[in-house]
Amino acid sequence: MTSATPEPPSSTPPNWPHCGRGATTSDPVGCRGVHVTGHAVCLSHLRETERAAYLATLTPGADIDHRGTSFTACLLRRLLDAVRDPTAGHPRLGHAQFDATTFTQGAQFGATVFTRSAHFSGANFAHGAQFSRAFFTGAAWFGGATFARNAHFGEVVFARGAKFTRATFTRGAWFNRATFTRDAWFGGASFARDAQFNGAMFTRDAYFGGARFTGDAQFGGARFEAAPRLGPLVCGQTLVLDGAVFETPVMVEAAARAVTCGRTRWASVATMRLRYSELDLSDAVLEYPLTVTARPEPFLSPPNGQLAETSLSDRNPDVRLKTVDGVDAAHLVLHDVALGTCRFAGAIHLDQLRVDGWCTFATTPVGTRWHRMLPRWWSRRSTLAEEHHWRAQRLSPLLARGWTPPPENALVLKPAALAALYRQLRKSLEDGKNEPDAADFYYGEMEMRRHDVTRPLSERVLLAAYWALSGYGLRATRALAWLLSAMAATLLALLLWGVPVNDPKPETTGRQVGIGQDITLTTDTPAPANPTGPWAERVTGKRCEKALRVVINSVIFRSSGQELTTAGTYTEMTSRLAEPVLLGLAALAIRGRVKR
Repeated sequence: MTSATPEPPSSTPPNWPHCGRGATTSDPVGCRGVHVTGHAVCLSHLRETERAAYLATLTPGADIDHRGTSFTACLLRRLLDAVRDPTAGHPRLGHAQFDATTFTQGAQFGATVFTRSAHFSGANFAHGAQFSRAFFTGAAWFGGATFARNAHFGEVVFARGAKFTRATFTRGAWFNRATFTRDAWFGGASFARDAQFNGAMFTRDAYFGGARFTGDAQFGGARFEAAPRLGPLVCGQTLVLDGAVFETPVMVEAAARAVTCGRTRWASVATMRLRYSELDLSDAVLEYPLTVTARPEPFLSPPNGQLAETSLSDRNPDVRLKTVDGVDAAHLVLHDVALGTCRFAGAIHLDQLRVDGWCTFATTPVGTRWHRMLPRWWSRRSTLAEEHHWRAQRLSPLLARGWTPPPENALVLKPAALAALYRQLRKSLEDGKNEPDAADFYYGEMEMRRHDVTRPLSERVLLAAYWALSGYGLRATRALAWLLSAMAATLLALLLWGVPVNDPKPETTGRQVGIGQDITLTTDTPAPANPTGPWAERVTGKRCEKALRVVINSVIFRSSGQELTTAGTYTEMTSRLAEPVLLGLAALAIRGRVKR
C-alpha cells in the first residue's frame, strides 16, 4: 500500500518567487508559496487585513496563482467564495494555478467551474479532495498529485483533457459518471484502494499504462468511444468491466486477480491480453471478434521497464476462463487460456468457438475406484467442468473423489444437455485440427448419451456394449484385450471340441458287375470325428497348431480350410464375425490418438 507519510522537504527552491517563511537549517527554503501580487509573502502568510483586501479584488472567472501555498479549509472556502458566481451559485475560476499546493484540510472544489486550465501538479491533498460535479473547461493537470484521503471526482466534466500521470491515491478514488472529452492520462498512477470509474465517458484516449490498483479497478458501465488501448495496468483485486462499451478497436492489457465482463459490449474488434486473471464473460455482447490470450511475460511500461506485479506474486500467471454463459461464441477466440473450470452452459454457437494455442480443459481423476466389490478404472481424458459437477453430485462419496463439486447455487446440467455441449465443442476442436481433444469430447458425448435416461433402453444398451468393448472406439487397450480374450476363447473351444480326432480321409467304394462293363466308383469323406477322452489329452501340440491357424485366419476374416467338427465350424463362423470387428475398433482407437 502507498504510504501517506510526506517526504522530507527538498532543499531546491521552486522556480517562482516564494514566501520563504519558516526557513530553518533542515529546510532552508521555507514556505514555497508564491507571492501574492504586490506582496512578498504567500496568501496564507498575509496579514488578515491584506488578505481580506486581496480577496475583495477577486471576481468570478478571475485568474489565480497560489502555487506552493498551504491552504486550510477556511482559507480555501474564503478564496472560492470570493469568485462565486452570484447567478449560478458556484465558484468560477479562470486560469487556476495550484501546483505543489498543500491542502492541510479537506479541499472542497465541488461544482467549481474552471473556465481555463487548472493546474494541481504535485499538489498534496492531506485530508481528502472533493471535486464532484466540477467543470474543467480547460486542461486539468493533476500529475504527481497526492491524495492522502478519499478523492471525489464524480460527475466531473474534463472538457480539455485530464492528466493524473503518476498521481497517488492513498484511499478511495471516485470518478463515477465523469466525462473525459479529450484524452485521460492516468499513466503510472497509484491507487492504494478501490478506484471507481463506473459510468465514466472516455471520448478520446484513456491512458492507464503503468497504473497500479491495489484494490478493485471498477469501470462498470464506462463508455470508451475512441480509446485504442486500456493498460497495461496491474490490479491486485478485480478489474470490473461489467456493462462497459468499447466502440472502436481496442486492446485491454491487465495483470489482475480477476476480470469481469458481464454484459460488456464490444462494438468492434478487441483483444484482451491478461495475466493472473480469472475471466468472467457472462452475457458479454460480441459484435466483432474478441481474442482472449494469456501473456507469458510481464508487461512493459516505459520508461521503467517491466511493470511490477508484487501484489499478484502469490498466484499462477495463467489466465483462467470462468464462464461464457450468454455469450455468442461465434466471435470468441481463446489462446493459451485454461478452461478447466470454465462453464460453457448457456453460450450459443459453441461449434464456432476458436480454441488456439495451449488451451487446457479439466481432466478426469485417474486410478481405480471400488464400488460394490467391483473395481472401476478411470483413464485420463479431457472433460468439461459441467461433467465434473454432474458426477460429483451423482456418485457416491468414494467414487466422487477427484470430481469437482459444483459451485454454490450453480445449476447442474442433465446428461442430455451435457451431450449437446460436448457435441458443439467437439465440432469446434475438429475445425481447429485438434483431433486428440476432439476425441475426448466425443467420448464425453457418448458417456452422456449412455447415462441419459430419456433415450430408449435399446440405444443405451447398445452404447453400453460399445463402451465396454472399446470405449466408444477410443480405447485401444480395451479393444485389444477383448480381441485377445476372444482369440484365447476360440483357441480353447477348438482344442476341446472343434478340431477332430484325425483328419478325415476320402474313401472310394464301387463294384464291377461283369467283364467289359464300366466300373462305378463313389468317393466320400467321412464326417470329422468329435474328440473324446479327457480334456487334457485333447491339448496336444499338433491340435494346438491347427486351432491357432484357424484363429489367426478368423481375425483377418479368412477361412482356414481346416476340417472341423460341427462345433468347430460354428466357433469359426462366430470368430470370423467378432474378431475382425474388435481388431477394427482397436485400429480406430489408435488412429484417433495419433491423428492430427
